Amino acid sequence: MPTPDLDAPPPRRGRPGYDRDQVVRIAVQLFNEQGYDATSVADLAARLGLTKSALYHHVSSKEAILQSALDDALGALEGALADALATQDAAIDRLRHVVRGAVHVLTERLPEVTLLLRVRGNSAAERSALERRRAFDQRVTAIVRDAQREGALADDIDAAVATRLVFGMVNSLTEWYRPGGAVDPDRLADDVLRVALDGLDRPAAP
Repeated sequence: MPTPDLDAPPPRRGRPGYDRDQVVRIAVQLFNEQGYDATSVADLAARLGLTKSALYHHVSSKEAILQSALDDALGALEGALADALATQDAAIDRLRHVVRGAVHVLTERLPEVTLLLRVRGNSAAERSALERRRAFDQRVTAIVRDAQREGALADDIDAAVATRLVFGMVNSLTEWYRPGGAVDPDRLADDVLRVALDGLDRPAAP
């Protein structure tokens, strides 16, 4: 009788060809196409070519899929903020770091960030996500305020308004950025920082 391999992964349940990450990815695409509230479990099962019962082998509920996608987007944004605070001393450098990080989160997780920006608080998962977004915005606003106090940014603009304007620009990338297209993510982050913090004026000639 063969000895069982205790290190082998457990057999995957559900229809062969899908794992949980693939189910979540396809579900997020469908949520973005027709809206989370308007998408039923039956819609998702049909898109995947599964029965409802087979779908439930992969995920416990539609809201669990939403929670997973929102956690992915928010966790990455919060990670960019934590990295900025841990690695940069000057407030303006922290701000540049977190804005650059946010651009990369968006370009790397475009479907999840798009979904995050569309939530309206109609479920517990959405309300939790909105609260985490507010906390993120407040912490970035504190960085902007510190940069103003240090003299690196104009102090005649409200810090909260400045934060909303900068991240409004970042968030607007979901409307036109396409992964794999002509726009390089690193160059895009440079351009966002240039427009947001330095403006479009030509430097004065020496």
